[in-house]
Amino acid sequence: MRERRPSALVRRVAAATPPGRDRAVDALRAFAILGVVGGHWLVTALVSDGGVLHAASPLGTMPWLAPISWVFQTLAVFFLVGGYVATRSHASARERGTGYRAWLAARLGRLFGPVAAVLALWTAVAVGLLLSGADLVTVHTLVKLALSPLWFLLVFAALTAATPLVRRLNPLWPLAVVLHVDLARFGFGGPAWLGWVNVAAGWLVPYTLGAAWARGELTWTSGRVLLAGGAAATAGLVLWAGYPASMVGVPGETVSNLDPPTLAVVAFGLAQCGLAVLLLEPLARWMRRPGAWAGAALVNVSAMTIFLWHQTALMAVTALGLLAGSPLPGLHTVPDGPGWVLARVAWLPVFGAGLAVCWAAFRTYERGGRAVRGGRGRAVGAKAVRRV
Repeated sequence: MRERRPSALVRRVAAATPPGRDRAVDALRAFAILGVVGGHWLVTALVSDGGVLHAASPLGTMPWLAPISWVFQTLAVFFLVGGYVATRSHASARERGTGYRAWLAARLGRLFGPVAAVLALWTAVAVGLLLSGADLVTVHTLVKLALSPLWFLLVFAALTAATPLVRRLNPLWPLAVVLHVDLARFGFGGPAWLGWVNVAAGWLVPYTLGAAWARGELTWTSGRVLLAGGAAATAGLVLWAGYPASMVGVPGETVSNLDPPTLAVVAFGLAQCGLAVLLLEPLARWMRRPGAWAGAALVNVSAMTIFLWHQTALMAVTALGLLAGSPLPGLHTVPDGPGWVLARVAWLPVFGAGLAVCWAAFRTYERGGRAVRGGRGRAVGAKAVRRV
Protein backbone atom coordinates (compact mmCIF):
# COMPACT_ATOMS: atom_id res chain seq x y z
CA MET A 1 0.00 0.00 0.00
CA ARG A 2 1.37 3.39 -0.99
CA GLU A 3 1.92 5.84 1.84
CA ARG A 4 -0.43 8.79 1.60
CA ARG A 5 1.39 12.07 1.04
CA PRO A 6 0.50 15.05 3.25
CA SER A 7 -1.52 17.81 1.62
CA ALA A 8 0.14 20.99 0.40
CA LEU A 9 -1.18 22.93 3.40
CA VAL A 10 0.15 20.34 5.85
CA ARG A 11 3.58 20.41 4.20
CA ARG A 12 3.60 24.21 4.22
CA VAL A 13 2.77 24.43 7.92
CA ALA A 14 5.39 21.82 8.79
CA ALA A 15 8.06 23.57 6.74
CA ALA A 16 7.31 26.96 8.30
CA THR A 17 7.46 25.70 11.90
CA PRO A 18 10.62 26.77 13.76
CA PRO A 19 12.55 23.81 15.22
CA GLY A 20 12.20 25.13 18.76
CA ARG A 21 8.43 25.56 18.63
CA ASP A 22 6.72 24.04 21.67
CA ARG A 23 3.98 22.22 19.83
CA ALA A 24 2.56 20.61 22.97
CA VAL A 25 1.60 24.06 24.29
CA ASP A 26 -0.28 24.81 21.09
CA ALA A 27 -2.00 21.43 21.30
CA LEU A 28 -3.18 22.18 24.84
CA ARG A 29 -4.56 25.55 23.74
CA ALA A 30 -6.36 23.92 20.81
CA PHE A 31 -7.91 21.26 23.04
CA ALA A 32 -9.01 23.92 25.54
CA ILE A 33 -10.75 26.00 22.85
CA LEU A 34 -12.42 22.99 21.24
CA GLY A 35 -13.49 21.72 24.67
CA VAL A 36 -15.33 24.96 25.41
CA VAL A 37 -17.00 24.91 21.99
CA GLY A 38 -18.05 21.27 22.25
CA GLY A 39 -19.34 21.77 25.78
CA HIS A 40 -21.49 24.74 24.82
CA TRP A 41 -22.92 22.94 21.81
CA LEU A 42 -23.84 19.93 23.92
CA VAL A 43 -25.45 21.66 26.91
CA THR A 44 -26.98 24.80 25.35
CA ALA A 45 -30.52 24.27 24.12
CA LEU A 46 -32.73 26.91 22.51
CA VAL A 47 -36.29 25.75 23.09
CA SER A 48 -39.08 27.04 20.88
CA ASP A 49 -42.22 27.67 22.89
CA GLY A 50 -45.05 29.46 21.12
CA GLY A 51 -42.72 31.43 18.89
CA VAL A 52 -40.46 32.41 21.80
CA LEU A 53 -36.93 31.06 22.18
CA HIS A 54 -35.50 30.54 25.64
CA ALA A 55 -32.36 28.82 26.86
CA ALA A 56 -32.42 25.46 28.60
CA SER A 57 -29.85 22.87 29.62
CA PRO A 58 -30.02 19.07 29.56
CA LEU A 59 -28.04 19.15 32.81
CA GLY A 60 -31.12 20.51 34.56
CA THR A 61 -33.38 17.62 33.60
CA MET A 62 -30.73 14.91 33.36
CA PRO A 63 -28.24 15.33 36.23
CA TRP A 64 -26.53 12.10 35.20
CA LEU A 65 -25.02 14.07 32.31
CA ALA A 66 -22.80 16.00 34.74
CA PRO A 67 -19.67 14.07 33.61
CA ILE A 68 -20.01 15.83 30.25
CA SER A 69 -19.03 19.04 32.03
CA TRP A 70 -15.96 17.30 33.47
CA VAL A 71 -14.72 16.59 29.95
CA PHE A 72 -15.60 19.84 28.18
CA GLN A 73 -15.12 22.50 30.88
CA THR A 74 -11.51 23.24 29.92
CA LEU A 75 -11.12 26.90 30.88
CA ALA A 76 -8.48 26.12 33.52
CA VAL A 77 -6.23 24.64 30.84
CA PHE A 78 -6.65 27.77 28.73
CA PHE A 79 -5.64 29.99 31.67
CA LEU A 80 -2.72 27.65 32.41
CA VAL A 81 -1.43 28.03 28.85
CA GLY A 82 -2.21 31.75 28.94
CA GLY A 83 -0.10 32.28 32.04
CA TYR A 84 2.74 30.26 30.56
CA VAL A 85 2.76 32.07 27.22
CA ALA A 86 2.28 35.57 28.68
CA THR A 87 5.08 35.08 31.21
CA ARG A 88 7.50 33.91 28.54
CA SER A 89 6.37 36.62 26.14
CA HIS A 90 6.86 39.37 28.73
CA ALA A 91 10.33 38.08 29.63
CA SER A 92 11.25 37.96 25.94
CA ALA A 93 9.96 41.51 25.42
CA ARG A 94 12.07 42.78 28.30
CA GLU A 95 15.15 41.13 26.83
CA ARG A 96 14.48 42.89 23.52
CA GLY A 97 14.00 46.22 25.27
CA THR A 98 10.26 46.39 24.50
CA GLY A 99 8.34 48.41 27.07
CA TYR A 100 5.34 47.20 29.03
CA ARG A 101 2.83 49.38 27.15
CA ALA A 102 3.96 48.19 23.73
CA TRP A 103 3.98 44.58 24.90
CA LEU A 104 0.50 44.82 26.43
CA ALA A 105 -0.94 46.62 23.41
CA ALA A 106 0.27 43.82 21.14
CA ARG A 107 -1.15 41.12 23.45
CA LEU A 108 -4.54 42.77 23.88
CA GLY A 109 -4.77 43.64 20.20
CA ARG A 110 -4.72 39.94 19.39
CA LEU A 111 -7.49 39.33 21.92
CA PHE A 112 -9.86 42.16 21.07
CA GLY A 113 -9.27 42.60 17.34
CA PRO A 114 -12.11 40.24 16.35
CA VAL A 115 -14.53 41.52 19.03
CA ALA A 116 -15.65 44.57 17.04
CA ALA A 117 -17.16 42.39 14.32
CA VAL A 118 -19.16 40.36 16.85
CA LEU A 119 -20.48 43.49 18.57
CA ALA A 120 -21.37 45.16 15.27
CA LEU A 121 -23.22 42.15 13.90
CA TRP A 122 -25.19 41.44 17.06
CA THR A 123 -26.08 45.10 17.56
CA ALA A 124 -27.58 45.07 14.09
CA VAL A 125 -29.33 41.74 14.71
CA ALA A 126 -30.79 42.91 18.03
CA VAL A 127 -32.07 46.18 16.55
CA GLY A 128 -33.53 44.32 13.56
CA LEU A 129 -35.31 41.80 15.78
CA LEU A 130 -36.76 44.52 18.01
CA LEU A 131 -37.97 46.57 15.03
CA SER A 132 -39.60 43.46 13.57
CA GLY A 133 -41.56 42.90 16.76
CA ALA A 134 -39.64 39.93 18.13
CA ASP A 135 -40.34 38.95 21.72
CA LEU A 136 -38.00 40.56 24.24
CA VAL A 137 -37.28 37.17 25.84
CA THR A 138 -36.08 35.83 22.49
CA VAL A 139 -33.87 38.87 21.84
CA HIS A 140 -32.40 38.74 25.34
CA THR A 141 -31.71 35.00 25.06
CA LEU A 142 -29.95 35.30 21.71
CA VAL A 143 -27.85 38.36 22.57
CA LYS A 144 -26.84 36.91 25.93
CA LEU A 145 -25.65 33.67 24.31
CA ALA A 146 -23.82 35.49 21.53
CA LEU A 147 -21.97 37.87 23.84
CA SER A 148 -21.39 35.48 26.76
CA PRO A 149 -17.84 34.63 25.57
CA LEU A 150 -16.83 38.25 26.19
CA TRP A 151 -16.72 37.82 29.98
CA PHE A 152 -13.87 35.37 29.50
CA LEU A 153 -11.93 37.84 27.39
CA LEU A 154 -12.27 40.57 30.01
CA VAL A 155 -10.90 38.32 32.76
CA PHE A 156 -8.13 36.99 30.53
CA ALA A 157 -7.17 40.54 29.49
CA ALA A 158 -7.02 41.69 33.11
CA LEU A 159 -4.75 38.79 34.07
CA THR A 160 -2.58 39.41 31.02
CA ALA A 161 -2.18 43.05 32.03
CA ALA A 162 -1.21 41.95 35.54
CA THR A 163 1.42 39.46 34.31
CA PRO A 164 4.43 41.51 35.53
CA LEU A 165 2.84 41.63 39.02
CA VAL A 166 1.66 38.02 39.32
CA ARG A 167 4.33 36.17 37.35
CA ARG A 168 6.05 35.12 40.60
CA LEU A 169 2.92 34.84 42.73
CA ASN A 170 2.53 31.47 44.45
CA PRO A 171 -0.74 29.86 43.29
CA LEU A 172 -1.55 29.05 46.91
CA TRP A 173 -2.35 32.72 47.58
CA PRO A 174 -5.27 33.07 45.14
CA LEU A 175 -6.35 29.54 46.12
CA ALA A 176 -6.55 30.70 49.75
CA VAL A 177 -8.70 33.66 48.67
CA VAL A 178 -11.14 31.31 46.90
CA LEU A 179 -11.27 29.08 49.97
CA HIS A 180 -12.03 31.97 52.34
CA VAL A 181 -14.61 33.52 50.01
CA ASP A 182 -16.51 30.23 49.78
CA LEU A 183 -16.21 29.71 53.52
CA ALA A 184 -17.71 33.15 54.09
CA ARG A 185 -20.49 32.62 51.52
CA PHE A 186 -21.54 29.06 52.24
CA GLY A 187 -20.26 28.49 55.77
CA PHE A 188 -21.19 31.76 57.47
CA GLY A 189 -24.01 33.04 55.25
CA GLY A 190 -22.05 35.89 53.72
CA PRO A 191 -23.49 38.02 50.89
CA ALA A 192 -23.77 36.42 47.45
CA TRP A 193 -21.89 39.29 45.81
CA LEU A 194 -18.76 38.21 47.67
CA GLY A 195 -18.48 35.31 45.24
CA TRP A 196 -17.51 37.66 42.43
CA VAL A 197 -14.12 38.08 44.07
CA ASN A 198 -13.48 34.57 42.82
CA VAL A 199 -13.81 35.64 39.19
CA ALA A 200 -10.31 37.08 39.52
CA ALA A 201 -8.92 34.84 42.25
CA GLY A 202 -10.30 31.60 40.82
CA TRP A 203 -8.78 32.00 37.35
CA LEU A 204 -5.62 33.47 38.81
CA VAL A 205 -4.86 30.02 40.24
CA PRO A 206 -4.26 28.27 36.88
CA TYR A 207 -2.76 31.46 35.43
CA THR A 208 -0.09 31.58 38.12
CA LEU A 209 0.47 27.85 37.64
CA GLY A 210 1.24 28.71 34.03
CA ALA A 211 3.74 31.32 35.20
CA ALA A 212 5.36 28.69 37.45
CA TRP A 213 5.51 26.37 34.45
CA ALA A 214 7.32 29.09 32.48
CA ARG A 215 9.86 29.30 35.32
CA GLY A 216 10.44 25.56 35.07
CA GLU A 217 8.76 24.79 38.39
CA LEU A 218 6.09 22.38 37.15
CA THR A 219 7.52 18.88 36.93
CA TRP A 220 6.11 15.42 36.34
CA THR A 221 5.79 15.04 40.12
CA SER A 222 3.95 18.36 40.33
CA GLY A 223 1.53 17.15 37.70
CA ARG A 224 0.78 13.97 39.62
CA VAL A 225 0.22 15.91 42.86
CA LEU A 226 -2.07 18.43 41.13
CA LEU A 227 -4.08 15.69 39.41
CA ALA A 228 -4.51 13.49 42.48
CA GLY A 229 -5.00 16.34 44.95
CA GLY A 230 -7.36 18.31 42.72
CA ALA A 231 -9.47 15.27 41.89
CA ALA A 232 -9.70 14.19 45.54
CA ALA A 233 -10.62 17.71 46.68
CA THR A 234 -13.28 18.04 43.98
CA ALA A 235 -14.82 14.68 44.87
CA GLY A 236 -14.87 15.60 48.56
CA LEU A 237 -16.47 18.99 47.92
CA VAL A 238 -19.18 17.47 45.72
CA LEU A 239 -19.92 14.43 47.90
CA TRP A 240 -19.71 15.97 51.37
CA ALA A 241 -19.75 19.76 51.08
CA GLY A 242 -22.82 20.14 48.89
CA TYR A 243 -21.21 21.62 45.78
CA PRO A 244 -22.94 20.81 42.45
CA ALA A 245 -21.53 17.91 40.44
CA SER A 246 -21.72 19.93 37.22
CA MET A 247 -18.67 22.09 36.56
CA VAL A 248 -20.78 24.52 34.50
CA GLY A 249 -23.84 26.55 35.43
CA VAL A 250 -27.25 24.85 35.30
CA PRO A 251 -30.35 27.06 34.86
CA GLY A 252 -32.55 26.93 37.93
CA GLU A 253 -29.85 25.74 40.32
CA THR A 254 -29.25 27.89 43.39
CA VAL A 255 -25.46 27.47 43.22
CA SER A 256 -23.32 27.56 40.08
CA ASN A 257 -19.77 26.26 40.11
CA LEU A 258 -18.80 28.62 37.30
CA ASP A 259 -20.79 31.82 37.68
CA PRO A 260 -18.94 32.86 39.83
CA PRO A 261 -16.21 30.23 40.23
CA THR A 262 -16.34 28.15 43.39
CA LEU A 263 -13.70 26.21 45.27
CA ALA A 264 -14.98 23.04 43.58
CA VAL A 265 -14.36 24.27 40.02
CA VAL A 266 -10.96 25.67 41.04
CA ALA A 267 -9.99 22.31 42.57
CA PHE A 268 -11.23 20.62 39.41
CA GLY A 269 -9.07 23.03 37.41
CA LEU A 270 -6.03 22.01 39.46
CA ALA A 271 -6.67 18.40 38.46
CA GLN A 272 -6.98 19.45 34.81
CA CYS A 273 -3.72 21.40 34.99
CA GLY A 274 -1.98 18.39 36.53
CA LEU A 275 -3.26 16.17 33.74
CA ALA A 276 -2.09 18.72 31.16
CA VAL A 277 1.43 18.63 32.61
CA LEU A 278 1.46 14.84 32.51
CA LEU A 279 0.33 14.84 28.88
CA LEU A 280 3.00 17.24 27.62
CA GLU A 281 5.42 14.55 26.44
CA PRO A 282 2.76 12.38 24.70
CA LEU A 283 1.35 15.50 23.05
CA ALA A 284 4.82 16.57 21.89
CA ARG A 285 5.28 13.16 20.25
CA TRP A 286 1.84 13.30 18.64
CA MET A 287 2.47 16.82 17.32
CA ARG A 288 5.46 15.52 15.37
CA ARG A 289 2.92 14.08 12.94
CA PRO A 290 2.44 16.69 10.20
CA GLY A 291 -1.33 16.26 10.02
CA ALA A 292 -1.86 16.52 13.77
CA TRP A 293 0.36 19.58 14.02
CA ALA A 294 -1.33 21.30 11.07
CA GLY A 295 -4.71 20.81 12.75
CA ALA A 296 -3.50 22.22 16.07
CA ALA A 297 -1.82 25.14 14.29
CA LEU A 298 -4.98 26.01 12.36
CA VAL A 299 -7.08 26.02 15.54
CA ASN A 300 -4.51 28.24 17.27
CA VAL A 301 -4.31 30.78 14.49
CA SER A 302 -8.13 31.01 14.46
CA ALA A 303 -8.65 30.60 18.21
CA MET A 304 -10.45 33.90 18.79
CA THR A 305 -12.64 33.53 15.72
CA ILE A 306 -13.67 30.03 16.79
CA PHE A 307 -14.30 31.13 20.36
CA LEU A 308 -16.26 34.28 19.57
CA TRP A 309 -18.46 32.86 16.81
CA HIS A 310 -19.29 29.32 17.95
CA GLN A 311 -22.46 30.40 19.77
CA THR A 312 -23.53 32.43 16.74
CA ALA A 313 -23.10 29.32 14.60
CA LEU A 314 -25.35 27.33 16.96
CA MET A 315 -28.02 30.03 16.88
CA ALA A 316 -27.84 30.40 13.11
CA VAL A 317 -28.46 26.67 12.64
CA THR A 318 -31.28 26.82 15.19
CA ALA A 319 -32.91 29.76 13.40
CA LEU A 320 -32.64 28.11 10.00
CA GLY A 321 -34.18 24.98 11.48
CA LEU A 322 -37.32 26.95 12.31
CA LEU A 323 -37.99 27.13 8.58
CA ALA A 324 -38.94 23.45 8.77
CA GLY A 325 -42.25 24.57 10.27
CA SER A 326 -42.15 22.34 13.33
CA PRO A 327 -39.64 21.94 16.18
CA LEU A 328 -36.74 19.67 15.27
CA PRO A 329 -35.57 17.08 17.85
CA GLY A 330 -32.34 18.06 19.55
CA LEU A 331 -32.54 21.58 18.14
CA HIS A 332 -35.76 23.22 19.34
CA THR A 333 -37.22 20.61 21.66
CA VAL A 334 -36.98 20.45 25.45
CA PRO A 335 -33.84 18.54 26.56
CA ASP A 336 -35.68 15.98 28.65
CA GLY A 337 -34.28 12.56 27.82
CA PRO A 338 -31.64 10.39 26.14
CA GLY A 339 -33.38 10.84 22.79
CA TRP A 340 -32.62 14.55 22.90
CA VAL A 341 -28.97 13.81 23.68
CA LEU A 342 -28.63 11.49 20.68
CA ALA A 343 -30.35 14.01 18.42
CA ARG A 344 -28.10 16.82 19.67
CA VAL A 345 -24.96 14.75 18.97
CA ALA A 346 -26.24 14.32 15.41
CA TRP A 347 -26.51 18.11 15.07
CA LEU A 348 -22.87 18.74 16.06
CA PRO A 349 -21.49 18.39 12.49
CA VAL A 350 -24.11 20.90 11.32
CA PHE A 351 -22.99 23.34 14.01
CA GLY A 352 -19.45 22.73 12.80
CA ALA A 353 -20.48 23.63 9.25
CA GLY A 354 -22.10 26.81 10.56
CA LEU A 355 -18.91 27.70 12.40
CA ALA A 356 -16.92 27.09 9.21
CA VAL A 357 -19.11 29.66 7.45
CA CYS A 358 -18.52 32.16 10.28
CA TRP A 359 -14.79 31.44 10.12
CA ALA A 360 -14.71 32.11 6.38
CA ALA A 361 -16.61 35.37 6.82
CA PHE A 362 -14.78 36.79 9.84
CA ARG A 363 -11.32 35.22 9.99
CA THR A 364 -9.65 38.33 8.57
CA TYR A 365 -10.49 40.21 11.78
CA GLU A 366 -8.10 37.99 13.67
CA ARG A 367 -4.47 39.20 13.71
CA GLY A 368 -5.55 42.81 13.26
CA GLY A 369 -8.03 42.25 10.46
CA ARG A 370 -5.44 42.04 7.72
CA ALA A 371 -6.55 40.48 4.51
CA VAL A 372 -5.08 37.15 3.55
CA ARG A 373 -2.55 37.39 0.77
CA GLY A 374 -0.55 35.00 -1.27
CA GLY A 375 -3.04 32.15 -1.08
CA ARG A 376 -4.93 30.80 1.88
CA GLY A 377 -2.62 27.89 2.59
CA ARG A 378 0.52 29.97 2.53
CA ALA A 379 -0.94 32.68 4.76
CA VAL A 380 -2.33 30.25 7.29
CA GLY A 381 0.89 28.29 7.35
CA ALA A 382 2.94 31.39 8.05
CA LYS A 383 0.64 32.69 10.78
CA ALA A 384 0.10 29.35 12.42
CA VAL A 385 3.70 29.10 13.46
CA ARG A 386 3.98 32.60 14.81
CA ARG A 387 4.52 32.52 18.56
CA VAL A 388 1.66 34.19 20.43
